[in-house]
Amino acid sequence: MSLASGLVKPYRVEDGAKFQLKNFDPGDTGKIHSKRHAKQLLNQGIESLSELQDKLYAQNRWGVLLIFQAMDAAGKDGVIKHVMSGVNPQGVQVYSFKVPSAEELSHDYLWRTTKRVPERGQIGIFNRSYYEEVLVVRVHPELLRDERIPPSLITKDIWTERFRDINAFERYYASNGIVIRKFFLNLSKKEQKKRFLARLEHPEKNWKFSSSDVKERQFWDDYMKAYEDMIAHTASPHAPWYVVPADNKWFTRLIVAAAVVETLEELNLAYPKVDPDKRKELRAARAMLAGKKA
Repeated sequence: MSLASGLVKPYRVEDGAKFQLKNFDPGDTGKIHSKRHAKQLLNQGIESLSELQDKLYAQNRWGVLLIFQAMDAAGKDGVIKHVMSGVNPQGVQVYSFKVPSAEELSHDYLWRTTKRVPERGQIGIFNRSYYEEVLVVRVHPELLRDERIPPSLITKDIWTERFRDINAFERYYASNGIVIRKFFLNLSKKEQKKRFLARLEHPEKNWKFSSSDVKERQFWDDYMKAYEDMIAHTASPHAPWYVVPADNKWFTRLIVAAAVVETLEELNLAYPKVDPDKRKELRAARAMLAGKKA
């Protein structure tokens, strides 16, 4: 089985018209029931990704933006670390978006992420993103006050308007050669509790724990509704969502790797061809080097 062979299709959402989160099982492992098999495929994927990323960088035509959204403890950091472990650091840019700063709140909500959209030849990774504006801000609408938006613009249609703006933003970048792929790591509430307890019980994991994580857990149902609405309104063929099962980290990493490899393969990447003048220059350089002693 090749890495991308049928693995990602069940989790890819291009049209959210009939999307329902309940139809996606956080514990699903598809046809892969062995960690060992998954690891073999992941290693294969990392090797393929390394070669494809090298071509992406050399060709310098496309940029790729990978967006990760999830509830706390879903494993975003681990996915990024493992899947991108074989790529050249010069060709990857990773940004984690935390609580907006005072400067960021003085601008529109897309401002801070727009500055970080990858250039051509690069893979950009957003650990959280502008989608926080239709997730955490929607679950906690009081946060809108900090964004200094004129009150007359905060209407019952604000979330629909933000979905519209995000769709336009993503279509614009897709039309300019920035390929966008979005990943929702679909973690169950039961597994999240298990991971939180592990952070409390193991000293080496204590640093990962925050009391705010437990507080946000109280809004689980609200978040699930927000995620469902977000995916339903922003999934598209040019910027699809992948609803990735996240209860088994080994499967999560495999699906993400397969999706990234599939995306790069679709770009038909190749090393740039050298024109006749450049070939002449290379022949002259070779002749000079061949005629000189080391």
